[in-house]
Amino acid sequence: MTEKLHIIGGGMAGSEAAWQAARSGCPVVIHEMRPNKGTFAHRTGNLAEMVCSNSFRSDDSEQNAVGLLHWEMRQAGGIIMEMADRHRLPAGGALAVDRDPFSEAVTAKLREHPLIEIQDGEIDALPRDGQWIIATGPLTSEGLGGAIAQETGADALAFFDAIAPIVYADSVNMDVAWMQSRYDKGETEEEQKAYLNCPMTKDQYEAFIDALIAADKTEFHEGETAGYFDGCLPIEVMAERGRETLRHGPMKPIGLTNAHKPEEKAYAVVQLRRDNKLGTLYNIVGFQTKMKYGAQTEVLRMIPGLEEARFARLGGIHRNTFINSPRLLDDRMRLKSQPHIRFAGQITGVEGYVESAAMGLLAGRMAAAEMAGRDLPPPPPETALGALVTHITGGAEAKTFQPMNVNFGLFPPLEGVRGGRRGRKGRYKGYTDRAKELWAEWLAAQEAETA
Repeated sequence: MTEKLHIIGGGMAGSEAAWQAARSGCPVVIHEMRPNKGTFAHRTGNLAEMVCSNSFRSDDSEQNAVGLLHWEMRQAGGIIMEMADRHRLPAGGALAVDRDPFSEAVTAKLREHPLIEIQDGEIDALPRDGQWIIATGPLTSEGLGGAIAQETGADALAFFDAIAPIVYADSVNMDVAWMQSRYDKGETEEEQKAYLNCPMTKDQYEAFIDALIAADKTEFHEGETAGYFDGCLPIEVMAERGRETLRHGPMKPIGLTNAHKPEEKAYAVVQLRRDNKLGTLYNIVGFQTKMKYGAQTEVLRMIPGLEEARFARLGGIHRNTFINSPRLLDDRMRLKSQPHIRFAGQITGVEGYVESAAMGLLAGRMAAAEMAGRDLPPPPPETALGALVTHITGGAEAKTFQPMNVNFGLFPPLEGVRGGRRGRKGRYKGYTDRAKELWAEWLAAQEAETA
């Protein structure tokens, strides 16, 4: 094959798309504007850089939809999951990674592939010929974003995402904090003690909520509205929705026992998750924020154990752009008005690192198949990848389309299983068993066709 597949964006989706296409024998060019043109969220020019959390969330492939997505991507030889596994950190049942070595490893492996070329520089217009995948993610440049909006005849949709602060571990007061995963989850002691926990009394919690609500916040630019994705709500927005919201969300105390005072039950607990392999950095779990920097430092140091915390990175707020995929894309992820262009990743309206990479996996395989003269149908909707792509390319209601994580609510229902909360464990196992069987069949059919 001499024709090249061009991919705009070298994030999770673009990297995975390039890898999958190249493995199929398709020459690939990745166009990445960094480091020539940076963003406020990125720190390096590496591909697949993690700019927010360092977690890929649950790795349980039997009871969790995102864990099932991990499994499917591993079966498909995904580069993102391979490097995540290689740079894994203890996280009590979740898949957390050492972010810098992870992105460096993805970059090195893609650069080493003989069919992959990486070109620095911004693409600010829609290409009119060739085969392209747009995987620019939530921080699509103004020029390209404007070109997409002009082509689709509609303004780009947007929501706001927030970045959680990162704390230097040696600045945490371990006379107050202790190490424990919720419910001691994990098979090893390291997994069972993967999180730092900072307890709060009722009075401390109430004072913290008051400070959050009163803190100076980042102002929005003219014309912007705060259409937050519920999975990434800033802590102060949660606090404004109700004083107990945080205590039943990221600050819930259940499943944790204070190692210093086991007889005392904390009213609320702030958890910190390891952010690098050395264990020198911890991010505050669920603490995305749009507080101004000065206010962040003051408010976060109200947390017991963080009174003298030093921050490697403070939180931030930014606009994330996504398209109305149910209206604009066909089931092969092609732009209906320009079918030589596919979209992949978070710009399609999936939410999360893994979901973004998964859409890159499909787009890369579909583009490579089309360029080889074959048609690759989407995976069955009973699989995790199939459920996601079905949702964004027609399963969701276009009028109310919003970013979505993978979840079992996107899967076709199982027949003959117990409903309700009590039947959840068996039902989820039924979803994952069915998905694994169908995913294996979908992969095998591709291998047979290309043999």
